Amino acid sequence: MLGLAYYLVLGQTGWLVAINDRLEPNPWGVDVGVIAGFLGYVGWRVTDSERLRESVYLTVRTSAMVCWLFVGSWTFASVFSYLGGHTIIKDAVLALQLSPVMFLIMAQLIIFLLGWPLEWSEIIIIFVPIFLPMLGHFEIDPLFFGILVALNLQTSFLTPPMAMAAYYLKGVAPPYIQLMDIFRGIMPYLAIIIFSMILLYNFPAIALWLPVYLFG
Repeated sequence: MLGLAYYLVLGQTGWLVAINDRLEPNPWGVDVGVIAGFLGYVGWRVTDSERLRESVYLTVRTSAMVCWLFVGSWTFASVFSYLGGHTIIKDAVLALQLSPVMFLIMAQLIIFLLGWPLEWSEIIIIFVPIFLPMLGHFEIDPLFFGILVALNLQTSFLTPPMAMAAYYLKGVAPPYIQLMDIFRGIMPYLAIIIFSMILLYNFPAIALWLPVYLFG
């Protein structure tokens, strides 16, 4: 019965969300919704329902934790901005009279260091908005800055103590492989990321050619 409910709900969802500008149902959306519901029904019938139920529960619990993490980070950032924290930091940085290159190096170095104790979500929500108002002053393309930040944040998955990629690997590695062995093996990949950032800064077209081609 639960599988049949999935079939009906997803099929009707495909009908409801497949609305174009003229408020007319899109038949392709109906087909996609029905097929997705049918596959979900079949998947429910042929798999172990107990394990599937446990997987759904763990997925929802993890997603809820991440969502609350975003809520807390957004609340902190909002209060920090409301109290004038962003303005104070912006004025302090502009008073240093940095060149655009020095500003980029400083921002990326701060984000790199924050990646050690913090997760990527806190860095994006709390700290990245501090730098955004300064991009116009230094004449830095926000898209280019965002790509550099996204590339830099990859180091947060590799650098201890919050190296989540290392802990994931440790969870499936044989017992004789120690965490320090994984950290030592991560170093070459960390160097590759840093080299990629240097390469991207010197040749921005590596990342910008597709947005320029699509959006002009």
